[in-house]
Amino acid sequence: MKLESKTTEINMEKSLKQSILIVDDVEINIDTLVGTLGDEYEISVAMDGVTALQLVETQPPDLILLDIMMPRMDGYEVCRRLKASASTADIPVIFLTALSELDNKINGFKLGAVDYITKPFELMEVLARVKTHLSLKAALERLERQNQELIVAAKLRGDVERITQHDLKGPLSAIICFPQVMRGDSNLTEEQREYLDNIEQSGYKMLNIISLSLGLFKMEMGNYELAPVPVDLLRVLRKVVMELRSLREGKSLSVEILLSGAPALENDVFPILGEELLCYSMFSNLIKNAFEHSPDAELVTISLNRAEMNLVRIRNLGATPPEFRERFFEKYATHGKTGGTGLGTYSAKLMATTMDGDIELDASTPGETSILVRLPVST
Repeated sequence: MKLESKTTEINMEKSLKQSILIVDDVEINIDTLVGTLGDEYEISVAMDGVTALQLVETQPPDLILLDIMMPRMDGYEVCRRLKASASTADIPVIFLTALSELDNKINGFKLGAVDYITKPFELMEVLARVKTHLSLKAALERLERQNQELIVAAKLRGDVERITQHDLKGPLSAIICFPQVMRGDSNLTEEQREYLDNIEQSGYKMLNIISLSLGLFKMEMGNYELAPVPVDLLRVLRKVVMELRSLREGKSLSVEILLSGAPALENDVFPILGEELLCYSMFSNLIKNAFEHSPDAELVTISLNRAEMNLVRIRNLGATPPEFRERFFEKYATHGKTGGTGLGTYSAKLMATTMDGDIELDASTPGETSILVRLPVST
């Protein structure tokens, strides 16, 4: 048992070694190279080009040391055939030659060789050049594996996205819609209506999380499929303000929603063209940001105006530092709060752009910060 175990370990050690094919018609050259490289690498040998090509087909090495001047088929022709085959084209070839003329070297590089080693051999040079090109080959192979893993991961992400869209967003849409239907029942108590509000808010929170995790990637890649419909933005803004009540009350903030300069009434509507969930996510990020950066016990105003593009202005006291203004909508950019991801304003800009609108920072009034959002008009 011990002998078998030792044999297995030796075989595993051999299999882990990188392999080199030495092609040379002079036996003393082969002996020199095998003696120099044999302890670190797995070595195979061919004394002519035809045999070398046969060996490469059956046992592809990690590197080929290839003599140029050989009978029957010279090293140039061997290299030409190796590079012409998809299965062997990526094997690095180092020419072994006594030729020192520049034209010979250029011809070899044109054929695809990666290096030259000149005879008679300097053994330290041989070791150094071989090690360098084998390390480079190993690094390229790792990079290729990582690329393949990224491709698989991207496909998996797409599969998970489709499953999540189908399995979660559908039921959550029902959770959000049913409270709206049930509020029409005149027999509901105030407590029951509050329960329905809480259910609807929780549903929106979950949809917001799903939307952010699934939709932002598509928006970044420019392949998000927008399905615009008329959306009452006033209703969305009131939901957001109500959801952020604990943050607002914790800072003793007041909020005013203005429609064309006057306080918005309960029955007022403000139709825009977009997706309700994107509007909810976008304004949730922007209003939360305004609350967090407003001084305590101050007023945050949300002004809506109809024009060629519907304009929403979110204004809070507290200036945005000049050095941060250029980075305000950049990914991962944060200022003045701990634990922030820097995705709030970045994702809001993505969503506005996705809905064929735009968003900008207005810091022109000293001591104030305003965010201007423009969204398409609903026809």
